[in-house]
Amino acid sequence: MPDRNLRQQLADRYFEVNGDHPMTGADDRYVSGQFVVLEELCAARAGTADEARRLMLAGRLPLPGYLRSDGAEMVPADLFALAEAAGGTDRLEEWFTAHWAEPADGKAEWAAYLSGQYVCLHSVNPATIRRKGELTAAIGAAPEEPGAGSPQWLARLHTMIDELDVLEPAFTAYDRLRFGGPTSRDTCIDGMRARYPRAV
Repeated sequence: MPDRNLRQQLADRYFEVNGDHPMTGADDRYVSGQFVVLEELCAARAGTADEARRLMLAGRLPLPGYLRSDGAEMVPADLFALAEAAGGTDRLEEWFTAHWAEPADGKAEWAAYLSGQYVCLHSVNPATIRRKGELTAAIGAAPEEPGAGSPQWLARLHTMIDELDVLEPAFTAYDRLRFGGPTSRDTCIDGMRARYPRAV
């Protein structure tokens, strides 16, 4: 049987990080389509969900991306993939942070990864995290470029938007509550496409 105390500790940590916001039926449906229940994911592996919860609470695996309204801990299907690539959870932090040239940047990204809030990517790994950062920065700065509005600029802008579109999921209303405003899809994809329509 799952350890109820561990589940409660994990829920408390989750709400500490994300705030206590209601999950609607639409949020639940979105999350169920994008993520898997921790218990179900672990059932197909050698480890148990309680072992995964302990690793999350110890800062060695990321927190769940969402807690569904029924309390289910929702995690990405590839939750354990980075630990496996690193050679185990004991080596994961060192392996992960080594992907950034500046130690401070690697440490900041590690903290963000552990928060479970990288729900902004279909696949969370150092390469996609870095690429998303590059794209959102470039798209956000594009309107201030000297050639802004030219056909060449517009084509380059939409190439970046399209690439980001592939990396990011749709998000749900709950995300706008916990992040305190619009998502990167709202601002860098949907918003920029509306502001600068693709050339016909």
